Amino acid sequence: MSYHVNEKGYYGEFGGAYIPEMLYPNVEELRQQYLDVMQEDSFQKEFKQLLKEYVGRPTPLYYAKRFSEKYNTNVYLKREDLCHTGAHKVNNTIGQILMAKRLGKNRIIAETGAGQHGVATATVCALMGIECIVYMGAIDMERQAPNVARMKMLGATVIPATSGSKTLKDATNEAIRDWINNPTDTHYIIGSVVGPHPYPDMVARFQSVISEEIKTQLQEKEGRENPDYVVACVGGGSNAAGAYYHYLDNPDVGIIAVEAAGKGIQSGESAATSALGKAGIIHGSKTLLMQTDDGQITEPYSISAGLDYPGVGPMHAHLCASGRGEFISITDAEAMEAGLELSKLEGIIPAIETSHALAIFKNRQFKKDDIIVINLSGRGDKDLNTYIDYFNL
Repeated sequence: MSYHVNEKGYYGEFGGAYIPEMLYPNVEELRQQYLDVMQEDSFQKEFKQLLKEYVGRPTPLYYAKRFSEKYNTNVYLKREDLCHTGAHKVNNTIGQILMAKRLGKNRIIAETGAGQHGVATATVCALMGIECIVYMGAIDMERQAPNVARMKMLGATVIPATSGSKTLKDATNEAIRDWINNPTDTHYIIGSVVGPHPYPDMVARFQSVISEEIKTQLQEKEGRENPDYVVACVGGGSNAAGAYYHYLDNPDVGIIAVEAAGKGIQSGESAATSALGKAGIIHGSKTLLMQTDDGQITEPYSISAGLDYPGVGPMHAHLCASGRGEFISITDAEAMEAGLELSKLEGIIPAIETSHALAIFKNRQFKKDDIIVINLSGRGDKDLNTYIDYFNL
């Protein structure tokens, strides 16, 4: 059984392209061309050169000695926080801006939650001299003000989404409306493994450089390509997709996905889709989705702006439904304590998204000789005000 996308754009029962007729030409143009473009020698040469010389790849695979000693196992951190712009998001935006150029697009739109994807998109648009418009929830703009300023410095126009919960879901709705109204000259750089096919597959392929590097680096350090477990936080799930990609069909490698339980799974303020979701349609694909009995989307909540999405990407929905992936929910409080703990033990301040993945060790036992790779998806600079307020620093 394969856990990769099939030729129709599905992961098991999840995926597909559920889109309005007005969006069909945009999505179909991309679907017909993305694999051919990605396989071009000139594309791969430019993509790999930019990843190396602009993004700073390969990122280190760091053995967290003090953290490992505390939890009596072996923990490696894949340092995506050391990428240019401070998170894994730029792997995908580099790939998509090159895709947009080859498709003849001269205008870029994007959505962002925590701001990391928005910054990464604004960065590559500045690099290529292409107009950039970023939609962001009004609430997210307030709690991620430094990233809003960074996007503006990079030349992007940041437009607040003021409907609904004023967070990532609503920003995505606004970006889709923009794309429908600008079908010919605009490419929509989706930041996660969500949306209609081919986006989940295309983004996962661009992010797969993460697991490709893990295999090589772990071979050098441990004499084996495969960890016992690979762990990542999941909102939409792009960093997780990249970390899992080359291990999806290897049953010897355990896959652990960590979601935001917010103030508690049953508190009414949560984003734990695996626990609370059921099959539904959101932003163009069929996936697990938090919704009411009559199908209305439930507003998600997390202290982490990058995790408060009411669904997950269809790849992750399939991993959850099939049992291939182990899904764990972590509360705000558990994540914040884990972020502080890593800071003090290893001198690394993680993004709050990543802190959720780090928090599993207080709830999940591992063997002493297990090798666990955690994808450290982003750095905590953008979350400093939240850390300050929470711990009264």
